[in-house]
Amino acid sequence: MTKTAAYAAQSKTSPLAPFSIERRAPTEHDVAIEIAYCGICHSDIHEARNEWGGSVYPLVPGHEIIGRVHAVGSSVTKYKIGDLVGVGCLVDSCRHCSSCDEGLEQYCENGWTGTYNSEDKKYGGRTYGGYSERITVDENFVVRIPDNLDTAAAAPLLCAGITLYSPLKHWKVEAGQKVGIVGLGGLGHMGVKLASAMGAHVVMITTSPSKAEDAKRLGAAEVLISKDADAMAKAANSFDLIIDTIPVGHDLNLYINLLKRDKTLVVVGAIEPLDPMHGALLIMKRRHVAGSVIGGIAETQEMLDFCGKHNITCDIELIDADYINTAYDRMIKSDVKYRFVMDIASLKNQKAA
Repeated sequence: MTKTAAYAAQSKTSPLAPFSIERRAPTEHDVAIEIAYCGICHSDIHEARNEWGGSVYPLVPGHEIIGRVHAVGSSVTKYKIGDLVGVGCLVDSCRHCSSCDEGLEQYCENGWTGTYNSEDKKYGGRTYGGYSERITVDENFVVRIPDNLDTAAAAPLLCAGITLYSPLKHWKVEAGQKVGIVGLGGLGHMGVKLASAMGAHVVMITTSPSKAEDAKRLGAAEVLISKDADAMAKAANSFDLIIDTIPVGHDLNLYINLLKRDKTLVVVGAIEPLDPMHGALLIMKRRHVAGSVIGGIAETQEMLDFCGKHNITCDIELIDADYINTAYDRMIKSDVKYRFVMDIASLKNQKAA
């Protein structure tokens, strides 16, 4: 076991603070990683503050992890010391259910193991995430980071990137299709970049006219203001796919009405109850409302390779570890463009309580 500096929440009301954890030495198929950067996801706030229930303390968040391999187990074949690698939202799954067999570990029917705040079914205890200097992960749940990408800005691809890439691929977005992205935040800005790189005609759908210029800088061809009733009416029945990144419960009916016949609205942001949907909007156009969560390991690697080819990263603000509680407060106010990333080197200057 290796003592490792980290940042942890000790309760749902306590601020995150320096903490010391232990990481296992690499077993046969493990890769030990010196973490360089970890993205800050809104899920980290929900978990740290027990807003979804089920948080177990102490809790070390972080599932957008990039670093270098510093040790490998005796049977590791995929990685070697010095490789630039990443770890996303999951570090294990049952590996034998139908979903796992299809490379869809994120839908593991026996429950996948999250990178943090998850029961470690193999080694016991709870998993600790990437707000830490090191992590040890089975090689089958590690991905390779393209060398041409800015390392810090690539970290949020491990969650925000794959969360948008997976539905774009599953619903087979093609060049020329009209794709709407609802909400311009950490998820939404990645949706604009990725869909644009796939050749889609991307429309940013937002309540805020002030976001129009930035949306177009990121690759949106148009901006549709959802509070503008006339503009929404003109856009009805015109979209091939809409991905909704709004992180809280809201009214889907406005967006459903934008879809062509047989097309789909995909919810990726709100892991909570949504407002009632009007059945006629679905029935009369045979429209679909669906959900999607991250991606499997193979698809995550595919996404990273796509981003490497198209030089896609997240727009980030790099922070030191001791800024994390301020960053959380700013995220709640949507005061970041568009993702905070923690410089893990700054942990070396912190002392655990």
